[in-house]
Amino acid sequence: MKFDNSAALLERARQIIPGGVNSPVRAFRGVGGVPPFIVRGEGCRLYDADGNEFIDYIGSWGPLILGHRFPPVMDAIREILEVGTSFGAPTEREIELAEMIRDAAPSCEMVRLVNSGTEATMSALRVARGFTGRDLTIKFEGCYHGHVDSLLVKAGSGMATLGIADTAGVPEAFAATTIALPYNSPEALEAAFKAHGDKIAAVIVEPVVGNMGCIPPSREFLDAMVRLTRQYGSVLIFDEVMTGFRVSYGGAQEMFGIKPDMSTFGKVIGGGLPIAAYGGRAEIMNRVAPVGNIYQAGTLSGNPLAVASGLAMLRHLKSHPEVYTQIDKAAKAICDAAPKGTAVNRVGSMFTMFFCEGPVTSWDTAKGADTERFKSLHRHMLESGVYLPPSQFEAAFVGAAHDDEAIAATVEALRRFE
Repeated sequence: MKFDNSAALLERARQIIPGGVNSPVRAFRGVGGVPPFIVRGEGCRLYDADGNEFIDYIGSWGPLILGHRFPPVMDAIREILEVGTSFGAPTEREIELAEMIRDAAPSCEMVRLVNSGTEATMSALRVARGFTGRDLTIKFEGCYHGHVDSLLVKAGSGMATLGIADTAGVPEAFAATTIALPYNSPEALEAAFKAHGDKIAAVIVEPVVGNMGCIPPSREFLDAMVRLTRQYGSVLIFDEVMTGFRVSYGGAQEMFGIKPDMSTFGKVIGGGLPIAAYGGRAEIMNRVAPVGNIYQAGTLSGNPLAVASGLAMLRHLKSHPEVYTQIDKAAKAICDAAPKGTAVNRVGSMFTMFFCEGPVTSWDTAKGADTERFKSLHRHMLESGVYLPPSQFEAAFVGAAHDDEAIAATVEALRRFE
C-alpha cells in the first residue's frame, strides 16, 4: 500500500496541530509508519486519502457498534438537522435518552447528560466527593478514565502507548487525592481501605478494562469492590464509557450482575456523535445542581443532534438483541485465529492479542508484552487491509457491520502472519 497523500497531510498537520493529531494514539507512535488519513467510512470499512480500503476494528474507538453510516442513525441526524443542532434549552429527546439509559442500567435511577467520557468521569467523581464529604479516590493501574487531572495517575491508553508514566501539568496536590492500586487485586484493595477507609470517597473502575488492552475482572475482585465500598460508605463508580451497551445492552453491570452506586457512559450512546452521561442512585444524583449544591453544567449537554443519533442507536440495539450474539461469535472467530505466542483476552466484542505467555490480568502483566512483535502484526494487518488499533494497549472492537466476508479476510490475514 502507498500512503503518500497521508504522509503529506501528516506533515501539514504537524505544522499546526501537536504531533499532527488531535488525540495521541492516532499518531501511530506505538506501531510506527504513517497513520492513514481517513476520507470516509461505510459499514465495517474505512477509505483513506490514498484510496486504500481497510476493514475497521477501531470503530471510532468503540461507538460504532453498528458500523459507519448506519442508516437509522443517519436518518435521525438528517431529521434533526431540519429542527436545529443546539438550543441550550431542554428538549423531550433528552428525557427519552436518559430513560433508555436508566432502563438498560437500573442502577442509574437518575441520569445527567454531558459531552464526553472525560466530562462524565470528572463529574461523577465530583458528585461522589460532594456526597460523601471525602477527598480520596481509588483507581486501578492501567485504567484510563479520561484526561481528568486526578485520574492521570498510572493511566493506561495513550499514556501507556507513549511511555508516559505520570503526565506533566498535574499538581501534586491533585495526584495526592488518588490511590492507584493493581487491577484484579482484592488484597491491595482491602489493604487500602484498612489504611484510608474513612477518607475514601469513591472507587472508580473499568469493569472490563479496554485501555491497557482488553482485560476482564476476576469475580473475587468485583465482589471485593462491592463489599468494601458498602462497608466503608464509599461510592462505587463503574466507568462504562467503553463497555456500556457494548459487552451487552445493559453493559458490564448487567453481564456481571452488579449494581454500582454510580456509572458513566459514552461512545455507543451517541451513535458516533460526541455525548456521554453519568448517573446513579437518586439520593446521590439529587445532590447535583440545581436541586443540590454540587455544580456541573455544559452548554452543549444534551444537544439535539447527538441525542437523536444516540436514540436511534439504542432503539435499534434494544429491538435487535441478536446483535450481541452475532458480534460475540465474530470476535471469537477472529481470536481463534490469533498468531502463535499470543495471549488472547476477549469479553464479548472487545479483544486484544498480547504477545506474551499470559495470562494478562493487570498492568504489570500487560506491560510485559512484546510491543515490537505487535508492531510487526499491526503493519502486516494494515498492509492486508485490516485496521487494528495502533497500540498493544488498546482494545479492538467487532461490530454488526463486520460481515462473513470481512471476518474471513481478517482470519486469513492473521493466519498468514509469521
